[in-house]
Amino acid sequence: MRAAAHAVMIGAGTARADDPELLARTEPPPPRQPLRVVLDTEFSLTPRGRLFASLDQAPLLIIGAGDADASRRAALEAAGARTAAVARGPVGVDAEAALDLLGVDGVESVLVEGGGQLAASLFTADAIDRLEWFRAPILLGADGRPSVAALTLARLSEAPKWRRVAIRELGPDLWESYERAS
Repeated sequence: MRAAAHAVMIGAGTARADDPELLARTEPPPPRQPLRVVLDTEFSLTPRGRLFASLDQAPLLIIGAGDADASRRAALEAAGARTAAVARGPVGVDAEAALDLLGVDGVESVLVEGGGQLAASLFTADAIDRLEWFRAPILLGADGRPSVAALTLARLSEAPKWRRVAIRELGPDLWESYERAS
């Protein structure tokens, strides 16, 4: 999926918690790696970890708020990341503005891998066309992290509607594909 996308996007919380590379790991390697994008409102990431260690393999763009601390932004740029600023949204970076910025850069497809707040922002902005949902046969309950944060729906009828178009087994896990219901 990463190899097919122009960009792979996560939030700063996922970057800190998982320390991902966000590289496509196909065999053979893809002809080009996707742009790795982190939405980080305050440019608060520290310039270390796997995202920065793999800058020679794929570009990294960190999108924060225009009024965030300029010295933190400069430190990320000095470490090799590109940065960009957009407006603040209701919670963090305005996700729709971030997608618009990527579109100006020629990015036509974005694979969003997490986390819950980023997913909620994109659902709220009505900016998701397809869901690829991976489920494991385990139950975490309130101890787990939400895959989607609060959507602040006033009524059930306001919830986004989806239509399952495929389901596959991956060992004990399920991979379900959904498209937006019309």
